[in-house]
Amino acid sequence: MKAKCLMVQGTASSVGKSIITAGLLRIFKQDGYEAAPFKSQNMALNSYITKEGKEMGRAQVVQAEAAGKEPSVQMNPVLLKPTSDRKAQVILNGEVHKNMSAAEYHEFKPKLVQMIRDTFRKLMMENDIVVIEGAGSPAEINLRENDIVNMGMAQMADSPVILVGDIDKGGVFASLAGTMMLLTEEERARVKGVIINKFRGDLDILKPGLDMLYDIIKIPVLGVVPYTRIDIEDEDSLAERFQKQNAKETGEIDIVVVKVPHMSNFTDFNALENLEGVKVRYAEALHEVGMPDLVILPGTKNTIGDMMYLKKSGIEDIIKKLHQEGVVIFGICGGYQMLGKKIEDPHRIESELLSIEGMFLLNSMTSFGQKKVTTQVEGVISCDENLLHDLCGTRINGYEIHMGATEYEEGCVPFIEIDKSLISGTKSVGGVMNKEGNVFGTYIHGIFDNMEFTVGFINNIRKRKGLGLVGYDKSMDFNAYKEKQYDKLADILRSSLDMKKIYEIAGLV
Repeated sequence: MKAKCLMVQGTASSVGKSIITAGLLRIFKQDGYEAAPFKSQNMALNSYITKEGKEMGRAQVVQAEAAGKEPSVQMNPVLLKPTSDRKAQVILNGEVHKNMSAAEYHEFKPKLVQMIRDTFRKLMMENDIVVIEGAGSPAEINLRENDIVNMGMAQMADSPVILVGDIDKGGVFASLAGTMMLLTEEERARVKGVIINKFRGDLDILKPGLDMLYDIIKIPVLGVVPYTRIDIEDEDSLAERFQKQNAKETGEIDIVVVKVPHMSNFTDFNALENLEGVKVRYAEALHEVGMPDLVILPGTKNTIGDMMYLKKSGIEDIIKKLHQEGVVIFGICGGYQMLGKKIEDPHRIESELLSIEGMFLLNSMTSFGQKKVTTQVEGVISCDENLLHDLCGTRINGYEIHMGATEYEEGCVPFIEIDKSLISGTKSVGGVMNKEGNVFGTYIHGIFDNMEFTVGFINNIRKRKGLGLVGYDKSMDFNAYKEKQYDKLADILRSSLDMKKIYEIAGLV
């Protein structure tokens, strides 16, 4: 069978394109097809490192998992990681190309067309169907020229399109009809169906509107997907996880993740959010920090800029105060760098500042180099003190993405020994803590996905509070949990979409 393709576009960002794409891929996998995701250009601060040490967007990693495939940069050949409001790091086929302004990148895009086309064709040769995800809206008429991610990509792939609208935001009929109106005649011909996503309420009340919508756009509604709380990684910082009303309200262990302006890889905390007895909050203002049991400084695409933010906002001072009161501090990647004495940027990678003082909570210093470290790692907890009690020898794995190299001095205790890495054949230190054992830093993204480590670490915090312990068994495996969530998503889409029609649109029947 010649490979087929299907494209999912949306009326705007965050309407659910990524999740709908993941669900369709899961259905195709369940039905016996070799399926794979593709997004020609992804703009996100959430990224992942493949087994080959290449960097790609996490949304396509999630979709690859749903399809039962090993993530590959073929699925996301262009990744843009914003460094400021006007500039982004451009990553091509998993490797850093250069930093560009929006205007520079717009002029550069035509040079990417052949690379994107070749990458897509290779993916088509290896699968029965490729589900392509668009970005933002195809009706951004000022961006139609040189488009490589929406209708421009649909044309390259000669793909039919399904258009997704978000009814939870309001105005879904106007957004669907308006999008169709702004497309060219050729583009409109590619749209074979629309999906209304995130519906709450009585479907009978909505149905007359579906008929009226058809009369206007002459495109069938393929289904109405209900608003469902399903635990699958979201793509960007507009994710609903950051909305206060969606935070878990109960949990004896209160964890605050400091939401810095350039926060990256917030998916590092998915496993914590699902742990029994744990409440995870995201704080971006001083008054939101409160008196937690654990403060986490996350990864960031602009460590120096976010360090300045913590200083100006007063959050640095409150973190230091909490540390003095015995609260546990944990830094990942850029957060790890901030915990040290100084961050140096001799090549002006991130800003015009050559250096900035850190928090002095770890006796370490970071200097940014010009080469980015991108590697998967495996290692072992090598320390059995304080909050790491009974965890010595516990295996962990994850990945590193960083420009800086951190050196530690007296007073820092290594607590992770990396024994497998793409960039080094020798053992190395994967994380350090202070002598008191209440400040931790590591470059390893995904460290909390290692549930044996995470449960043990949180249990030791529970002990400090005089609380009972949470048990650990292999049924708590985070990957197994995600698999169940993908199946749940597939069930929801099967029950709410006209899958027979979608199969016809895709050319699989």
